[in-house]
Amino acid sequence: MPVKLKNIFIVDDDKLTSMMLSDHLQENPLNNVTVFHTGEECIRNLQLNPDVIILDYNLSSEVRDAADGMEILQQIKKIDPDVHVIMLSSQDEYGKALQAIVKGALEYVVKDDEAFKRIDHILEG
Repeated sequence: MPVKLKNIFIVDDDKLTSMMLSDHLQENPLNNVTVFHTGEECIRNLQLNPDVIILDYNLSSEVRDAADGMEILQQIKKIDPDVHVIMLSSQDEYGKALQAIVKGALEYVVKDDEAFKRIDHILEG
């Protein structure tokens, strides 16, 4: 059976975080990673059929009037209900995590020292 590349979108307005996560994920040659700094860019590129979208919870710090992660999650799920979305957040709050899962996120990962390891584990699953 041929080995399948995993098409991964990273959507994060924090350029350092997105670059570090992209570099980390691209260490696996089976990961094809594309980075977007706004949710709107991600939505415009959904026709590229990502397998997984790693979506930042807070997206509005760089671009004025940019939609936040929860809004983008809902738009993604309307367009492609089957795509897996991992919410990435610096907020370790149960309520926010639960809200993200209820709205269709596969997982909610807190940005901490273990975040990349947890994302790897989710992607392997």
